[in-house]
Amino acid sequence: MKILVTYDMFREGFTELESKYEVTFPEGRDFTYEEVYEMIPEYDVLCSMFDFPVNKELIDHAPKLRLIANYAVGYNNIDVAYAIEKGLTVANTPDPVTAPTANIALGLLLDAARRITECDRKLRTLGKKMKVGVLENLGAPVTGQTLGIIGMGRIGKALAKRANAMGMEVIYHNRHQLYIEEETKLNVTYVTKEVLLAKADFVSLNAPYTPETYHIIGEEELRRMKRSAILINTARGPLVDEHALVKALREGEIRAAGLDVFEFGDYPLPELLELDNVVLTPHIGTQTLETRVIMAKAVCDNVIGFLEGDRPVSRVLRP
Repeated sequence: MKILVTYDMFREGFTELESKYEVTFPEGRDFTYEEVYEMIPEYDVLCSMFDFPVNKELIDHAPKLRLIANYAVGYNNIDVAYAIEKGLTVANTPDPVTAPTANIALGLLLDAARRITECDRKLRTLGKKMKVGVLENLGAPVTGQTLGIIGMGRIGKALAKRANAMGMEVIYHNRHQLYIEEETKLNVTYVTKEVLLAKADFVSLNAPYTPETYHIIGEEELRRMKRSAILINTARGPLVDEHALVKALREGEIRAAGLDVFEFGDYPLPELLELDNVVLTPHIGTQTLETRVIMAKAVCDNVIGFLEGDRPVSRVLRP
């Protein structure tokens, strides 16, 4: 079996895989699409990164390919429907990213509410010229407030537990309502999207990126939110209409936002950089060394489990 890895990653996570199979890695950089396209006919397994396109053309050029193991929980970089149609298995790595992503969502929530980054920035730039009176730099409360979670999968559930620990009420909207036993265990209440937007003091997006979730937050949704509400997005950038968000933040339609992902790639719209009421991080939800290694091991487990049947495989069953 020959395995092609598109990305330059810590080899520590791939030790077991390399001991069992012939594995090809790039050296010092990621493989380009063109390089992978030329190489792929010889390989049985492709280990792709979340930003590497595995499209119809690549799949058709890979006669031996049996498995696409994505290094990410998301898989919108892969034409999953076509891969399944061609008899391929697609796998992802949801478990290792759950806690780190829930943690960054919580961090953005607290930062945006209490204006932590804004105050840090002002102290550094203004020094003693910064106003620090008892009624200056007022933030928003967190304990006792309502968090609305859109997308109650693994990460949404992990965030709900953290919010409960801080004394927040948690409501959620999901494609399918959870069983009552799980709702009780998580202390969450299912509501429609419209009710969630109207009631929540914080709205956190934790849904996958699909055609149905594209711009799930746009002009209309932002108008439905409280003027005191704070939007958090650690899922995928295109879930939010970024131009509409800029307008809402400028005009005070919502209080603030915390974003770890952006609609148009790795960087936010320049207009967002000019606003004090938004906290921005460059997709660092899973950016810890330990998480990166664990994710690599999860990719390897998917590959070995698929080829040998000795461990579970995190299969993507539909687009």
